Amino acid sequence: MKKNIMRLAGMLFAAGFSATSFAAPADDARHGMVAAVSKQRIEADITKLVGFGTRHTLSDTVSDTRGIGAARRWIEAEFKNIAKGCAADVEVYTVADVVSGERIPTTAEVVDVIAVQRGTLDPSRVVIMSGDIDSRISDPMNAVGDSPGANDNASGMAGTIEALRVLCQHTFAGTIVYAGLSGEEQGLYGGKILAAHAVKQGWRIMGVLNNDMIGNISGINGVVNNTTARVFSEGTRYVESVDEARQRRYQGGEVDSPSRNIARLVDRLADDFIPNLDVMMVYRLDRFGRGGHHRPFNEAGYPGVRIMETNENYNRQHQDVRTENGIAYGDVLAGVDFAYAAKLTSLNVVTLATMAGAPSFPVDVKLAGAVEPSATISWGLKGDETTQANLAGFRIYWRLTTDPQWQWSRLVGKDARAFELTNVVIDNYFFGVAAVSEDGYESPVVFPGPMGAFEK
Repeated sequence: MKKNIMRLAGMLFAAGFSATSFAAPADDARHGMVAAVSKQRIEADITKLVGFGTRHTLSDTVSDTRGIGAARRWIEAEFKNIAKGCAADVEVYTVADVVSGERIPTTAEVVDVIAVQRGTLDPSRVVIMSGDIDSRISDPMNAVGDSPGANDNASGMAGTIEALRVLCQHTFAGTIVYAGLSGEEQGLYGGKILAAHAVKQGWRIMGVLNNDMIGNISGINGVVNNTTARVFSEGTRYVESVDEARQRRYQGGEVDSPSRNIARLVDRLADDFIPNLDVMMVYRLDRFGRGGHHRPFNEAGYPGVRIMETNENYNRQHQDVRTENGIAYGDVLAGVDFAYAAKLTSLNVVTLATMAGAPSFPVDVKLAGAVEPSATISWGLKGDETTQANLAGFRIYWRLTTDPQWQWSRLVGKDARAFELTNVVIDNYFFGVAAVSEDGYESPVVFPGPMGAFEK
């Protein structure tokens, strides 16, 4: 198999194509963004969130020192304080709704806190980074007991705050939303509320990076590892219609949803920008039988992935703080590796910068070439000269159908809207196209048809 691939690579080089390389130049601004992430600030923010005692969704909302009310007001104040020193235009506000459900037996207000860093060219195009405000212990209905939630999910919330600190010193074509979501442990309510808000605001969400537990390196399986991270992504889109499913059956796309191609982008950026970090792409919506706050966005039709640690420790998740038979239980500060949380925050930072800094994503991507010696891919762009002002060109991608990552590529000019891959037979590969900015920032690869479309 390897010999065949090498032979094919040689043929492609001879034809003027190149194996895909993502080595960013040393002066790429994203290197500086990654370096600006502070382990010390993340540690301070996690410690502050733990200090609220409990952040259970149904906990105290009046106290200034304990409960989810105090926690979300502190996050809002921190967002606003950061916004004062930003180079970008940042607006901070809350989004709320009154909900009830299996784990909310009486109605309760669920409040999200968001900071919106507005894009300069295409502000309705949005990418979101989220962390969860709330926490829980063994009994999901215990709203009064101490629930420190240091890793689950003060780590993701602190990473989101830190990403704002770093990225708001820069401006991007698209908008970045930094979200603190509530109600996750009680039923993913915060994500549902923000997804509904996005619809009302007319946001064109290109991706959600849900960060849920990014600080643990010591697994229940005995593995201690700070060099890997997992990215979970759904394959077939949740909102796929019957006609779209029929098209996918004949043309492929089961592993090329927009969420899946965001995961591929995250994987590539880790290799290029984050030292000593390897991304494991997991072809599943979330962990087996479990859920996270990207799911409500997927169910609303938006792309989204979950970024998290590789080795979970279940003794430190959803547990009363105690010691039994010599085993320490509970999600306390001692279980968080702050350097690792900073590393995964850096991964988010470079991904947000890349997606927001990229030009408008290709739309109406199509593939032709059945029973022909060559494949032709075509695409369009949404918007006008203003929203496309940073467009430098497009990169055509293709890979073997059994390979997880894109293998070969070809750059074409900004005026191109179609390209023929000579002697690349359509039946043997998957194809896609990405938009490239003048700074070299690329959109995720867009797979042809509704299976891979980020927007219509």
